[in-house]
Amino acid sequence: MQMKRYSFDSSLLEIPKPETQETAQGEPNLHLWDVKTGECLKSFYQKKMQSWCPSWSDDESISVRSVNNELHFFENNSFDTIASKLHLQKVTDFVLSPGSQPCKVAVYVPGVKGGPSFVRLYQYPNFAGPTSALANKSFFKADRVTMLWNKKATAVLVTASTEVDKTGASYYGEQTLHYIATNGEGAVVQLPKNGPIYDVVWSPNSTEFCVVYGFMPAKVTVFNLKCDPVFDFGTGPRNAAYYSPQGHLLVLAGFGNLRGQMEVWDVKKYKLVSKPQAPDSTFFSWCPDGEHVVTATCAPRLRVGNGYKIWHYTGPVLHKYDVPPDGELWEVLWQSFSDGVFPEKTIKYQAVPSELGSTEPKPAQVYRPPALRNKPITSSKLHEEEPPQNMKSQQGGDKLSKTALKNQKKREAKKAAKQETKPDDIQEKVLQSQLKPVSPTAPAAATSGDPELDKKIKNLKKKIKAIEQLKDQQAAGKPLEKNQDFDLQKA
Repeated sequence: MQMKRYSFDSSLLEIPKPETQETAQGEPNLHLWDVKTGECLKSFYQKKMQSWCPSWSDDESISVRSVNNELHFFENNSFDTIASKLHLQKVTDFVLSPGSQPCKVAVYVPGVKGGPSFVRLYQYPNFAGPTSALANKSFFKADRVTMLWNKKATAVLVTASTEVDKTGASYYGEQTLHYIATNGEGAVVQLPKNGPIYDVVWSPNSTEFCVVYGFMPAKVTVFNLKCDPVFDFGTGPRNAAYYSPQGHLLVLAGFGNLRGQMEVWDVKKYKLVSKPQAPDSTFFSWCPDGEHVVTATCAPRLRVGNGYKIWHYTGPVLHKYDVPPDGELWEVLWQSFSDGVFPEKTIKYQAVPSELGSTEPKPAQVYRPPALRNKPITSSKLHEEEPPQNMKSQQGGDKLSKTALKNQKKREAKKAAKQETKPDDIQEKVLQSQLKPVSPTAPAAATSGDPELDKKIKNLKKKIKAIEQLKDQQAAGKPLEKNQDFDLQKA
C-alpha cells in the first residue's frame, strides 16, 4: 500500500491565544480625559448602569468609582493606583460630601430577603473596622434612595422610595424622609400630610431644610436639625423649592404640570415678597448675586415657545429672549463665581422698575352662569387651603399655636361629651334650667363646654318660649290657627 505525503505551510496555521480578562470583557467603555491636555488618563470596564459615573471632591484631590461590591478611591487623579477601598456587600449608591477636606462619603446598601436597607457615613480614608462608620441609619420601604449632603458636610437627608404603595393610597409608590448626622444622630422626618415628596433642599446655612410634600395642593415646611417644624407655608400649587445662594430668600414654585406660580419669601421674617408667574417653565436657577433668577422653557421637555426670562426677585421681568420658531433652546446657565463674592443685601418689598413690567397674576374670578350672577355668592372650594403658620411656638413644649389650640379644644370637648353626656339627660337639664328662678340682674348661664349640647339646649328653650307665648295669646282670647292649636295640645 502506497502512502501519500501532505505538506503545509506553518505560517498559515493560526494558534488560538489564551483568553484574558480584557478580551472577555470587550472594549473599555469608560474613559477619563484631561480636558487641558486632551490626554486619555485611564479607561475602565463598567458593567453597571447605576452609579457608573465617577465622582470627585470639590478640590478634585479625591475621586471614587463603584466596582462590584467596592468603592475604589483615587488621589490626585492618579488612576493607575487605588489609594483606598471601601468594601460593602450589595452597595449600590454613594455620594461624596461637598466642601473642603476631610472628605466624607455616604453609601447606600438595599435590604436583602426582608432585611432593612441602610445608609452609612464614612470619613476618608477611615474605612477599616466595624466601628469606622460615623453614623448608620437603617430603614424599611426603600427600593431606591436619594442622598443629599448639606453645605457644611455635617448631615445627610435620605429620601427613600418604593415602587409600589402597598396601602393603595398612591400609584407612584411610597416615600419617607430620613435625617442622618455625622455625630451619629438620626431620625425620621415626620410629615403631617400624606402623599409624595416632591422636593427636599438644604438651606445654605446648613441648619435648616425645606420639604415640599403631600397630595395637591402640596404643603411646604421648614425643619431644623432636630427635625422639628420651624415654619409651615400652608398649602398651594407647588412642587419645587429654591434657596438663594446667600440663604436669605426662598422661592416656592409649581413647574411641570402646574401653571408656573412662584412665591418669593423672606426667610428671616417669613414674609411674602412677591408672587410672579412663569408658565411653561422647565428650568429655574438663582443668580450668584442673590438678586436675580432665570426661568427657561427648554427642549426636549418642550419644543414650543423656547426661551428664557431674567427676573428680579421682587417680581418684574428685566430681560426676555424668545427663540425663533425653527430653533430650540437646550440649556441656560449663569456665570459661576466663588462663594462670598456677592454678600447678602437688604431685602426689598417694593418692585424695581422694568420696561417689561411685572407678571403678577391678576385675581381670577370664578365663572358664574347668568342665572346665578345676581344672587348671593356661596363658597364652593374644591380644597380647603391652609394658611402659613409659624411653628416655633410649638417647640417650647406645651405652647401651641392659636389654630392648633382651637382644634385641640374642639376634640377634647367632643370626646368629653361622648363619654359623659347621655341623650336622655338633655331634656332633664333643660327643664331644670327653666325651673330655676333667674333675677333680672343675674349673669348669663354658663355653657356646658360641649357645643353640641349647648345647641340642643338652645333649641329646646326656643320651643318652650314659643309654647308660653301661645298660652298667653290663648288666655287673652286671641284665636289660634289649627297648627298652633295642635302644637299647644301636644305640649
